[in-house]
This record gives sequence, structure tokens and C-alpha cells, in this order.
Amino acid sequence: MSKSKNILVLAPHTDDGELGCGASIAKYVEEGNNVFYAAFSTAKESLPEGMPDDQLEKEVKEATKRLGIPANNLLIYGFLVRKLSYYRQELLEELVKLKREIAPDLVLMPTTNDLHQDHYTVAIEGLRAFKQTSILAYELPWNNITFNTQAFIKLEKKHIEKKIYALDAYNSQKKRSYLNSEFIFGLAKTRGVQINAEYAEAFEVIRWII
Repeated sequence: MSKSKNILVLAPHTDDGELGCGASIAKYVEEGNNVFYAAFSTAKESLPEGMPDDQLEKEVKEATKRLGIPANNLLIYGFLVRKLSYYRQELLEELVKLKREIAPDLVLMPTTNDLHQDHYTVAIEGLRAFKQTSILAYELPWNNITFNTQAFIKLEKKHIEKKIYALDAYNSQKKRSYLNSEFIFGLAKTRGVQINAEYAEAFEVIRWII
């Protein structure tokens, strides 16, 4: 068996990592890799009325647990939702700290083509911090006008089911159309068809170091 790798997932908000590459995370964990998950905003300002401020923090803990990520590998920050661009330097400093402490072999993050201001900020600052590291950008179709399907991770049905199980932990987000299991399976099937596989998740290649 090859040496396990350190894989770092950058999620602007809780649930972005699961949505973009949850099935791949499940596969990486299954293969014995060390997966770390950094969520930069718990988006408490956007929670449905009546829910406690720590609702999404609790949900990301449960979701990442369902994917097999150790509790100690989950890092949750308190940046304000939709305002990450106001704190670019602070965000960059935290990313550089993660680079130093984790030394990831691979970083998974949003694409620089993502239209959400927080996602774009994490992508740009992530590129600055990890420019000497292999980087794959994950797909969030509802935020992407363009997305270059340059890399694919082959997956099995069990990995897609694990992704859906993880996302089911987000009770506060159940009304989001992109949490629909049919959509998640459909997109994974579409990406699989592109590479003659049963299922897959697609990524943009930002930096690949061999």
C-alpha cells in the first residue's frame, strides 16, 4: 500500500466541501489518507429564523464525522458569511498556517470561476497560500457559469451514498435544491459517463505536481 497522503479540503462555508467533493472525501478516507476539513464561515447570519447560532457548526461536525474525517481534523473558523473578502489578509494568514501545520499533498477548494464572493475569495487566497502544492478545484454547478472538467475521480455507488448521508446532516439546509439526492446522483452519473465509469466527481486542475 502506498504511503497515506495529507489532503486538505477548503470550504468557504459549512457544507461546501461535502457538496463539491464529498464522495471523493469518502474514497480518500477509505483508502487510508489523512483528510482535513477547514470551514471558514458557519453562516449563522443566514440560518432560518428560530435556529440557534451554532446550528451549522453542529451540522458540519456530524457531516464530516459521517464521511470518516476525525474530529481533530475539522477546523471551524468564525468569518462572517458573504464578507470573507473584507478579511482577505486574515484569511490568507490562516491558510498559510494550515500549510505549515498540515503540509498537504493535495488541496481541494472552490474554482476561481465560482461566482459566490466567499467562494471566490477562498479560491484566490488558497491559490496564494498553496501555489507550491497540487490543487484541484471542485464543482458547484449553481455557482459556476463555466467549469473545466479536466480531472475526474472515479467513484462507486457507496461513495455517492456516503456523500448523500453526510449532506443529510444539514437539517438547516434541506430546502436547498442542490441537496436533492436525485441531483447528486445525476451529476455523479453524468461525470462518470464522461470517462466511461459508473460515477465520478469532476475537478479543474489548478496546479498538479508529480
